[in-house]
Amino acid sequence: MLKHRGFPGRLPGTDFQFVIRRENRKKGATPITRRERYKDRRPADKRADAGFLSALIAKFGDEPFVRGNLDAGRLSWLIGREVKAVGEFDPADYEQLLQVDMTIAEEAFPELFVKDAPPAFDWDDEDGWDDGDDEVDDR
Repeated sequence: MLKHRGFPGRLPGTDFQFVIRRENRKKGATPITRRERYKDRRPADKRADAGFLSALIAKFGDEPFVRGNLDAGRLSWLIGREVKAVGEFDPADYEQLLQVDMTIAEEAFPELFVKDAPPAFDWDDEDGWDDGDDEVDDR
């Protein structure tokens, strides 16, 4: 499983995780399943979606990327809309290629694309970055 170094581990100041620490060797990758985003979702959940998408855009832009250690639950809120599979979709594959659809992302989260506005999320805040220092040896 690819670990995305330099990707935020969570939404700063919250417990909304963006990455997992280690792969599940017994059961395999948790499947990504599209979740409906209803209008009555909590503001904190909406902010977590926006934060995760913002981090994906900051790290990968519109280039394809490997799912790797990105959290399946968080990806499930975006898959099939702002995040699309590249090629045939295997929801339980750590090696699945994904890509941000910038057009749909801008329609769904216009606040992330406002020109000359301060960033919606400060990814320079060290508290939000996963630097891999707390990794556990699985041997």
